[in-house]
Amino acid sequence: MKLFLFSLHLVVPLLLFGFSASAQDWPKPLTLDDAVTLAVTTDPWLSGSQHREDALFSESVAAKVLPDPRVSLMLANIPTDSFEMGQEAMTQLTLGVSQAFPRGNTRALSGRQKLEQAAQEPLLREDRKARLAATVRQLWLDAFQAEESIRLIELDRSLFEYLVDATRASYSSAVGRARQHDIIRAQLELTRLEDRLTVLRQQLESSRRVLSEWIGGHALLPLADTWPRLEVSTRLAGQLESEQELFDEISQHPGLLAVDLRIAAMQTSVELARQQYAPQWGLSAQYGHRRDDLMGRERADLLSVGVTFDLPVFTGNRQDKNVSAAVSRVAALRTDKTIMVRKMLAELKTALSRVERLNERKALYAQQLLPQMAEQAEAALAAYNNDDGDFAEAVRARIAELNGKIEALVIEVQCQQTLSSIHYLLTRSSTGAGHAQNRSMEAQ
Repeated sequence: MKLFLFSLHLVVPLLLFGFSASAQDWPKPLTLDDAVTLAVTTDPWLSGSQHREDALFSESVAAKVLPDPRVSLMLANIPTDSFEMGQEAMTQLTLGVSQAFPRGNTRALSGRQKLEQAAQEPLLREDRKARLAATVRQLWLDAFQAEESIRLIELDRSLFEYLVDATRASYSSAVGRARQHDIIRAQLELTRLEDRLTVLRQQLESSRRVLSEWIGGHALLPLADTWPRLEVSTRLAGQLESEQELFDEISQHPGLLAVDLRIAAMQTSVELARQQYAPQWGLSAQYGHRRDDLMGRERADLLSVGVTFDLPVFTGNRQDKNVSAAVSRVAALRTDKTIMVRKMLAELKTALSRVERLNERKALYAQQLLPQMAEQAEAALAAYNNDDGDFAEAVRARIAELNGKIEALVIEVQCQQTLSSIHYLLTRSSTGAGHAQNRSMEAQ
């Protein structure tokens, strides 16, 4: 009789859940791919990056243009005793024009540097999209784990509710073997399940709130009950043999390629600093108009032409130091890239090793632990139904089976989250640094 009621408790909730509402009454479930797509399409950083790229392209054009010429208009050498324009020969109306020429190849180098900076933005956007995908997958899977754990516990909660009622009825009738501490034990386990549900609901709400940072109100939608299974290539799963092989796998990562372009832009800064050794030139021309003298005799107008340039003589504390600083910044960026590569390699090796161990645990749970726990739970319940087993043992076996199912779920989620991290680390640029730089150079 107890065994029949135990089977019935699994069927009734499913029937009630299946027919309580029609499919159209529920919103479309939020799949993992939908969440990633929403995050990428609504991310304001990506549009900001596009604006920065456009700004740098415009600045590159402006940087290559000569400075605006300067025009001066002056009334010179006016006699203060009469203020007559024709009294003195030096009195004149002067119109001057001057043009400055930046040092050396400064204009071309400044334009090139802006283009190199602009070429970083497409790579940074690719890196951002890959990071977004990894972050949203992590958060979606956290929410999925909490929601699925709640579902598993809800299914077993009805069993413990039945056990409390059945044990209480058996104890009241004095016909069965139920004892008072059996009732207390069943009620205790039911209370513990309620506490676990409260904790899991809190985790689910927290995961949804964090996820809403990236996808807004869509984070409140029901989650799909399945997700795409990420995989890792067989060659990677078998562990690459050398550090160089691992580096080859991540060498086309957009984040690293963007650093290469930052280094190129900083190397251009070194060349710009070296241009400070060249003199800055300027040309000027003045035309002076003079009126006739007091006797009515015509005076010749005057034309002046000049060249100006500075002399970078004292270079020890200015030009030399600027070049040294620029060279040091390039070396610092190379060091930053080395640190970034080391970090990514360590993360990749750790993630690959973690996936391998998680796959071993998945196989162990699927092939041995879960079937054995189910058999143990059925055997303990059958023994109790036949008055040949202990109630506490039947409850412990059922709790162990529930914990095993939840742990198997946790392992699967951790495996998918780790694979998501691997996919980010192995992201390859669709354009590459060379293509991005060439595209920028075409605009010169």
